[in-house]
Amino acid sequence: VARARKIEKFLSQPFFVAEVFTGSSGKYVELEDTIKSFDGLVKGEYDHMPESAFYMVGGIEEAVEKAKKLEAEAA
Repeated sequence: VARARKIEKFLSQPFFVAEVFTGSSGKYVELEDTIKSFDGLVKGEYDHMPESAFYMVGGIEEAVEKAKKLEAEAA
């Protein structure tokens, strides 16, 4: 269930059409990168990261950086 929630959050990428509603600028992510990232999520490669790191990020690299930032803030 935790992995599914991470996938759900990750798929909430900041879309250009939603800028008006979210206040976040849109980000373009290549299809190949999204598929590769999704595959890693399904396989559990990012299970160690908090769910909040996946919300409103572009690519998985951005989620990894956000997770590091969240970890540093918690320490």
